[in-house]
Amino acid sequence: MSTTTAATGTPTLGTDRPRPRLDWRLRFGVLSLIWGFSFLFIKVGTERYAPFQVTLGRLVFGTAVLAAAIVWKRERLPRGARTWGHLAVAAFLLNALPFSLFAYSELTIPSTLAGICNATSPLWGMALSLVALSEDRPTRIRVAGLGLGFLGVLTVLGAWEGFHGLDVTGTLMALLASLSYPIGWIYVRRTLAGTGESHLSMTGAQLLLATAQLAVVTPLFTSFPAHVSWVPLLAIAALGALGTGLAVLIQYGLVAEVGPTTAQMVTYFIPVIATAAGVAVLGESLRWSTPVGAVIVLAGAALTQMKRS
Repeated sequence: MSTTTAATGTPTLGTDRPRPRLDWRLRFGVLSLIWGFSFLFIKVGTERYAPFQVTLGRLVFGTAVLAAAIVWKRERLPRGARTWGHLAVAAFLLNALPFSLFAYSELTIPSTLAGICNATSPLWGMALSLVALSEDRPTRIRVAGLGLGFLGVLTVLGAWEGFHGLDVTGTLMALLASLSYPIGWIYVRRTLAGTGESHLSMTGAQLLLATAQLAVVTPLFTSFPAHVSWVPLLAIAALGALGTGLAVLIQYGLVAEVGPTTAQMVTYFIPVIATAAGVAVLGESLRWSTPVGAVIVLAGAALTQMKRS
């Protein structure tokens, strides 16, 4: 149980090493693009479909990709009621809840802001690890990074202007989504470490359970669409198949080849690409405080990941 990434909420489990087909730098770039564009796909999907429907579609397409990979590699799903029980909690904290919160948040905030809020996950993780993980001792640099990161959040939100023009509810939803990831990571670390199951089978089971959770919730809060809107539907399909399915497989290969520390650096490219995509493709406006605050957030997040020598 080594690391995880906020864009997908999938812990990297297992130690078997797949044979790389492309240079890891190229795959790193592709992964950054996929996850950076995920926030654009969410925005386009929510233009015609309810947030729960976007999340359910995302999980269905993502689970289908992983199911195909599991069949191709002839792996089996995890066994044991205890493991599946913990995976159900992980599925809620790492997939069902944050995916839904991001979808709801983008009803009222731009995809650029949602992508930047996603980058606060390492900051939340640092703060929570000080309390929940006794072996993760703080250093002055990491504590300074925590303070710097949250200063960046206040800069992005324009705190000195009284958050003028900002949808507070949508922003809080995006920040809560980013908080849900480290809570889930800590839970997985405490309950599912050392199971002996492969990363692929555990992640496939986790997404399957998250899909089941949304399949129950979605009909209760939404009605079936009167007609099919193809562009938003294609955005949801791309969000799931690429951003939640293929991206997990690419991340898995990167962790196996270059290690979790290098693979996790993709987190710092996601808000940059999300901002560029939102401005260039969707025409979203950008205040000076947004990119400046984003840089401060990323700098703080990088400092929180520094380990003792």
